[in-house]
Amino acid sequence: MTRELSLAEAMNEALTQEMARDDSIVIFGENIRGQGRGELRGLQDAFGDDRVIDLPISEAAMTGIATGAALAGARPVIHYQVSSLIFPAFDQLVDQAAKLPLMLGGQAHVAATYLIMGAGASGGRAGQHSDNPYPYLIHAGIKTVMPSTPSDAKGLLATAIREDDPVAFFVPVRLTAMRGPVAEKQYVIPLAQGEVKRKGRDVTVVAVGHLVGDAIAAAEELAKDDIDVEVWDPRSLLPLDRAGLAATVRKTGRVVLFDDSHRSCGYAAELSSIIAENCFRDLKAPIKRVTRADVTIPFSQSIEAEVLPDPARLEQAIRAVAAWE
Repeated sequence: MTRELSLAEAMNEALTQEMARDDSIVIFGENIRGQGRGELRGLQDAFGDDRVIDLPISEAAMTGIATGAALAGARPVIHYQVSSLIFPAFDQLVDQAAKLPLMLGGQAHVAATYLIMGAGASGGRAGQHSDNPYPYLIHAGIKTVMPSTPSDAKGLLATAIREDDPVAFFVPVRLTAMRGPVAEKQYVIPLAQGEVKRKGRDVTVVAVGHLVGDAIAAAEELAKDDIDVEVWDPRSLLPLDRAGLAATVRKTGRVVLFDDSHRSCGYAAELSSIIAENCFRDLKAPIKRVTRADVTIPFSQSIEAEVLPDPARLEQAIRAVAAWE
């Protein structure tokens, strides 16, 4: 029988295996002995206070410390309990960690992994706990990944930790309890390697993070009406698997982008531009985007539901491009 783990357990296994493999790996964060949502369980007991380090409540401080530690030869993993908490550390992230290797002429690396929890909005958490800020870090040139399955979470996290450049690892928190098959052995999933999560012939849906599962469910529903949807997951947002993206677009000729970042200057906007520039001769219909609105997420859950991408809007967009002549 295939072994199954939750996404949080898969991350925990990746961290455990990588820390056992390489004693230069350390973890910094706030209340990380509380074990997060399961991804940090047992690490402090296994590796001790010298490698699993609780720091004061200052994202700017812990991010800056991590950059210094990386320059000194460590491979720090920095744990942010909420994705919006990267904003107080923006100078340390985008003006220091992302730029120092180039400013130093390649004489040093910042092999830091930013483990960013909370990708997405739900449940009325309102403005300061609902951001999906990966486009900001992509704009800064920081390598960025987001898994949609436990297996991907383990392989991508191992890859991120082994990278010599900074990597932002966004964790879709609503998927941390999701279970799926995960190999027990150590393995990596290379950056810039997307994956077709569901094969189809009529329309490609490019879905990111927690929306991949929604896209697959919508595809299964639309199959009842003989609309065959392919779901492609980039997994690595930067660097992007441009060849894989082009292959699925050329296969179907119709594209819907399903992404939980803002419509203006969001990740779907960038993907739309890449497709338009490189695959315009293959398109049979205009590209559709299903994204969150360009607003701060409201506290009211009924209003929140109106500004987030959802399966109903996705299905409407798929039907629209499938019907285009």
